[in-house]
Amino acid sequence: MKKIYHLSTCDTCKRIINEISPSSDFILQDIKTESITPEQLEEMKTLAGNYEALFSKRARLYKERDLKNQQLTENDYKDLILEHYTFLKRPVLISEHQIFVGNAKKTVEAAKAAIY
Repeated sequence: MKKIYHLSTCDTCKRIINEISPSSDFILQDIKTESITPEQLEEMKTLAGNYEALFSKRARLYKERDLKNQQLTENDYKDLILEHYTFLKRPVLISEHQIFVGNAKKTVEAAKAAIY
């Protein structure tokens, strides 16, 4: 499977997708308009190793809820990502059996190298 989970209103996601310029066999899923299913999240977790790797600690809600001062479990990360799309670190690019999470320069470079 080739898929990119992104937010269409996020300038960083737009920039990365343009930079990567994925082929037409990639499915783009806007996580704001098409929520992540538990099955999709489970697949991402399997590839990433854990839910925390998929979790955005930069999310506005993370700060508003003062989550940094709480001991979050893997189940908490899972529930929060399913509860609100902003908790997913984005973009998430899946190419066959590889996953690339977030917008770090080396992650984007690795994703580009993997899909070409």
